[in-house]
Order: sequence, then structure tokens, then C-alpha cells
Amino acid sequence: MGVKKGKKREKKVVQSGVAHIQASFNNTIVTVTDLEGQVLLWTSGGTLGFKGSRKGTPFAAQQAALRAATLAREQCNMRSCEVWVKGPGSGRESAIRAVHTAGIDIRIIRDVTPIPHNGCRPPKRRRV
Repeated sequence: MGVKKGKKREKKVVQSGVAHIQASFNNTIVTVTDLEGQVLLWTSGGTLGFKGSRKGTPFAAQQAALRAATLAREQCNMRSCEVWVKGPGSGRESAIRAVHTAGIDIRIIRDVTPIPHNGCRPPKRRRV
């Protein structure tokens, strides 16, 4: 009874891709995909060891974006990317700066935050 070995996953080599930055109030998730949307790698404030309210800080977002961008540059040979930012969090700007600092050229910065056109009824007001 030996250790079961699966197929080794081969890393895609992509010259350009998309960095999706989802910045909520509690955390910032950075996902790097190719141009078709296939996920290459992802990281977040929580995976880097930040806990609690520190996950939602701009510093945690900066560290997550820096890690994702350097991994994309080293493993996937990525040179340029588009940045799609979603959400109202405080880590939006610092994450974009970190992607640029990691040595990846940013071609487009696009805000893809979903905006309701008076969709769902909001929850009733909090009484504290």
C-alpha cells in the first residue's frame, strides 16, 4: 500500500491575463486568470495569515496582490494583465499598486462592481 500519486498539474504559460481583485470590507481576494477566465492562481488576506479585521486592511490587500502577481510572473511567465476590481473595500487602490510594483504591466483597470438597478428589497433598518 503505497502513497497514491495523481497526475502532476502542469502550469500554464500565459503572456497576459486578468487580475481579479475582489475587495470586501472583511477581506481582499486576488485571483489571476488567463484571458479566457481559467483560474491560474489565487490568494487572499486570510491565506497570508491575517486574521479578523486585519484581513480587510489595505496592507493585507497589498501583500495578497503582491504575492499573486509575483507567482503569476514566476510560474506562469505573465508580463502584462488587465485588472478588474470588484467591491467597496479599502484594499482596492493598494492592490492595484502592488500588481504594478511586482513588475507586471497593467493595460486596463476596469471596475466591475455589480450595481443593482433597484433589485432586491433592502433589509429592515437596524434598531440598536
